[in-house]
Amino acid sequence: MPAQTRTPRKPAPKTRTARGQAAQSKNTENPVPAESAAGNPESLVAYYRQMMLIRRFEERAARAYTQSLIGGYCHLNLGEEATVVGLMSALRPTDYLFTNYREHGYAISRGIDPNRVMAELYGRIDGVSKGWGGSMHMFDITQRLLGGYGIVGGQLPLATGAALAIDYRGGDDVVLCTMGDGTTNIGAFHESLNIAALWNLPIVFVIINNQLGMGTTVEKSSAEPELYKRASSYRMASERVDGFDPTLVHDAAVRAVESARSGKPFLLEVVTERLRGHSVVDPAKYRSAEEVASLKEFDPVLTFAEKLRAGGVLDEDALKKIDEEAMARTAEAASFAESSPFPEVETLFDYTYATPVPNDSRRLPGQPLFEQAPLPNVAAQQGGRA
Repeated sequence: MPAQTRTPRKPAPKTRTARGQAAQSKNTENPVPAESAAGNPESLVAYYRQMMLIRRFEERAARAYTQSLIGGYCHLNLGEEATVVGLMSALRPTDYLFTNYREHGYAISRGIDPNRVMAELYGRIDGVSKGWGGSMHMFDITQRLLGGYGIVGGQLPLATGAALAIDYRGGDDVVLCTMGDGTTNIGAFHESLNIAALWNLPIVFVIINNQLGMGTTVEKSSAEPELYKRASSYRMASERVDGFDPTLVHDAAVRAVESARSGKPFLLEVVTERLRGHSVVDPAKYRSAEEVASLKEFDPVLTFAEKLRAGGVLDEDALKKIDEEAMARTAEAASFAESSPFPEVETLFDYTYATPVPNDSRRLPGQPLFEQAPLPNVAAQQGGRA
């Protein structure tokens, strides 16, 4: 049965309407099915707990940014919690993850300590990237998070190369590479999908379609707004899924990952929304009041909580307790980040290269490009004459 997605950028409807009913793989045979997590109460509670932690963490990050505790760019997963949790729950610990700059929730769901994630946002030495990466550039080899990337699409060729390395070595791990909807319009997207399909690489490309490339809608930037269909150009299996329900995302991600693990790369489009602007400093003036109301109505954290309550999985007290635990955990992470020291300036270039590189420049801002000999004292050469 096709997964439903909500119609974007219209007044708040009473029920979510289907958008592009074709949500299953269209161009090749369906990959191996997996048992759904929808009937497992423990999994449902775990999903909600993780979603709530991400929600409170990102809200605290937004607050810290306004307090000037976080600098640079800061892109939040607010509204995408179900998507994040569903995707990450489908991976093995040994699988690899590449993301773009909207990555905090992925780092937490991947198993990285929220203290270290928040410390990285604060630019502190105990952060995931020792304070030098910030919001957009987290990297943790132990959890196989191989980076958030600030250049749109910069992660795709690298993720494809990692999948090639796995295949070359005969491993059975998978690479999952997330991207925004705007990334599908750049050359690296097509080049990466093409080579992955040609060489049968173990990779899942995931389009996080929050329906806005910064402030431009997908319909105004893509001649084919149902982005999963682009996989047909490369005879690659693809699917589109509702990103507001973590169980639907999980099931679709499991199908995609199992396909990739068997040597058939996959393109998964997850249709979701972001609750705020492109970044913390974006006021999102391009949204109407009706659309803002619609976003609140379909908030994935609230709607999933209502689903669990209606299904008898969690009562009001249990939901409240999970929220309180998430708030306390987030406060602990913020306190940890504030108490962590800033990195020493001398360590700025320590992680530029994995191994020493000849003639590696370590010039700090304001320093001359080349060491200059002192200028001669002209007056002394002329015997003190003016």
